[in-house]
Amino acid sequence: MKIAVIYKIAISMGVLIMSASVLAQTPDDRAAIERAALNYLEGFYEGSTEKIRQSVHPDAHKFGFYMKDGAYNRVPMSFDGMLEYAENVKEKGNYPDKDAPKRVEILDVLDQTAVAKVYAWWGSDYMTLARYDGKWMIVQVLWQTKPES
Repeated sequence: MKIAVIYKIAISMGVLIMSASVLAQTPDDRAAIERAALNYLEGFYEGSTEKIRQSVHPDAHKFGFYMKDGAYNRVPMSFDGMLEYAENVKEKGNYPDKDAPKRVEILDVLDQTAVAKVYAWWGSDYMTLARYDGKWMIVQVLWQTKPES
């Protein structure tokens, strides 16, 4: 009798876990995550502080590595730093080429968090996103320039 109860509980738990997993990865969530990542890229590409504000949480942290003189240099960037960078792009008209990479790869989606990778002219960014009041926002970014060959 106890084995039957344990078996029923195990099956119920499995169904609940599978249901949560399916619900966590809706097409709407994936589209919203991709849009947040594209807004981030387009914010830097177009110099749009509005797109950055739409996709990046004000408490976000960005940290990266760029290659200079054969060594990686570390660069932290705050939310305000991201806005300043975008403003600088717009002021100077320093836009990337029209064929610059702009691709999003969604790596994982749960009900509250997600991970994505973006490909940009400067290299690759890994980002974590969280759902805030139903909206997907970028909360952390780790990036690096393309490795030297």
